[in-house]
Parts: sequence; C-alpha cells; structure tokens
Amino acid sequence: MRLTAVLLCTALLLASGFAPASAQTRPAIRALAIDKPASLVYIGNSFFYYNNSLHNYVGRLVAAGVPGHRFRSSSITISGAGFEWHDVDSYFRPGAVGAYSFDAANNIVFNDPKQKLFELAILMDCSQCPLHPTLGATFHEFARKHSNTVRKHGAQPVLFMSWAYADVPAMTAQLAEAYTRAANDNGAYVIPAGLAFARAIERRPQLNLYAPDKRHPSVAGTYLAACTTYSSLFGKSPVGLAYTAGLDADTAAFLQNVAWDTVQDYLKP
Repeated sequence: MRLTAVLLCTALLLASGFAPASAQTRPAIRALAIDKPASLVYIGNSFFYYNNSLHNYVGRLVAAGVPGHRFRSSSITISGAGFEWHDVDSYFRPGAVGAYSFDAANNIVFNDPKQKLFELAILMDCSQCPLHPTLGATFHEFARKHSNTVRKHGAQPVLFMSWAYADVPAMTAQLAEAYTRAANDNGAYVIPAGLAFARAIERRPQLNLYAPDKRHPSVAGTYLAACTTYSSLFGKSPVGLAYTAGLDADTAAFLQNVAWDTVQDYLKP
C-alpha cells in the first residue's frame, strides 16, 4: 500500500506537468563486449517464465535472425523472487546448470566443460523492488553483489528493465531510472523492456500487453520483451523476422518495430 501511494503521487505530479529530473539519466554502457553471445542465463522471477518463458522466445528469434549461430540459454526463476533470493554464485558451479541439453532427436548432449558456462547473465529484480521504500536499497546492494559475482565467473552482467503495471504507468520512468543508475554504478548493460512497453502502449493503446492481473505479460508482452532482448543483445533489428510467437503478422511487425526503436533511442548518446 505504501508503494501504491508513492506511485500514485508520482502519477499526479506527472499529470500536472512535473517530470522528475532523474528520468534523464543515460546508460553508460551502450554495447556488449560480445558481438554474438552464444550462451546466457536468465535469473529472475515469473515475469521471465510466463507464456512458456522469455528465453524460448528469444532463442527462436535468434534462430530466425542469426541462422546457424549456436545459441544456448538457461532460465532460473523463482516465483515472486527479488534479487536477494538468488544464490547467483551457485548457478556457475561446474557440472550443474547448463552442463547438458537435448537435441532435436532427444539425445543428451554434454557441453564442453572447458568452455565458459555463460557469457552473459540477465538479471531482473521483483517488479516492485527497485521502487519499494523498504526494498529499494536491497535492489542496489544486490545489483552490485550479483554483478561482481557474474564477473568473477568471466561473464558479463545485464540488467533487465521491467515494465510498469498496466494501471500504474508512472512506474515506467521510475524503473527506467532505477535500472539505468544501478547499471551505471556497476558497469552493466541494460535491456530496456519497460520503455518498450510504454512506447507500444502510447502508439497502440488498444493492444493488450498484460495478463488479467495487469502485471504479468500477455503473449504479446512476452514477445515484445523478447524482441527488445534480441535487439539489445545482438544489435540487430528484429523487423521482418519470421518468428511471431503465433501473433498475427501486423501485431508482430508492430512489436518488432517498437522494440528496435526503443533500443536505438535508449542507447543513443
């Protein structure tokens, strides 16, 4: 209830023409150190695993947009999880997460233990945590701790900027600011999914990006998040890719364009 009051107060200020100066922070890291990442892990909560999981959508976009590129991803999610719920160090232990997978014929394939387990780790806090009056400090504390842990294992930390609740749009600017500042403080890269949601709603408000709870994503929402992730990680436009997650061609093309426009705008100097 306290968080709702804070967000509603902000919404009133925005409606009156006041825009918080903090929303102007720009990302310090505008490119990944890897041109074509081949292995990554998603560490988060139900915002990732809804609709058969964000990582599956991104994998199919990569298959369509970077043909022949060997790409492996794992998703480690806990319902309702904040940053501090995850033991990130344990996810990099040898012979555990990502040690093997199954091919199209359902044969087990063991990954080379000499290869780097994950090149990237995509991290997302709980949907309210970065803004919560009690948990906000924990968000910054564990953004630092997890970024350091990821680097200790030779991977690059990436923060996933989540989206506003459907009925609290003021969260967009606040989440964008929180994730950008945390990334700048820790030399991390950001996927601006929340800004893509806001742009899509502004351009086509009749398109529903949310599940009935107004927080989790619909299939269209997950697809938009996936297109934004693909654009951010590969520096490539998803526009025209054949994979549409079952959405009609017009809707998929619209979301592809929104994702690409958002990433370009967010990363420009």
